[in-house]
Amino acid sequence: MAKLTITGLDEYIEKLERLGKNSEGIAKQALYEGAGIVADEIRKEVENLPIDEKWGTPEHQATGIRKKQKKGLLGNIGDGMGISEMRKDNGVINVRIGFRGYNEIKTKRYPKGQPNRMIARAVESGTSFSKKIPFSRKAVKWAEVPAREKIREVFEKGIEDSMKG
Repeated sequence: MAKLTITGLDEYIEKLERLGKNSEGIAKQALYEGAGIVADEIRKEVENLPIDEKWGTPEHQATGIRKKQKKGLLGNIGDGMGISEMRKDNGVINVRIGFRGYNEIKTKRYPKGQPNRMIARAVESGTSFSKKIPFSRKAVKWAEVPAREKIREVFEKGIEDSMKG
């Protein structure tokens, strides 16, 4: 009868258990770094948006956004564009990149200023008085491959480090 001797199995099981405990943290770190690449690309596209200080009309649509609108989208800490906190929904880790806060253009309808989300959506899709400038779609398209590569790189390094530890 053949005899089989396995050595190091307890050590390997210990490494797998450690990896299991660290896997969510590794995944979150990888996802956050990938989201950072996408966010940086969106920020570049916002910085490149054309300025048009005239209010558009259906006959003469605006071809850009106002300086204060652009400043609002770029924002300060807590306002403008950013990455949301990680959420776990039904076992899936999610992070969102978006706009929050208000710009400096105050109106009767928007006494706090125009919502940055509304301005971003209007620029991205266009309105009856402004041409669409799909800055976000363009940025996500350009960032998709580098973001995926970064996520894979960080995830693989995290697994490697966890298995060594």
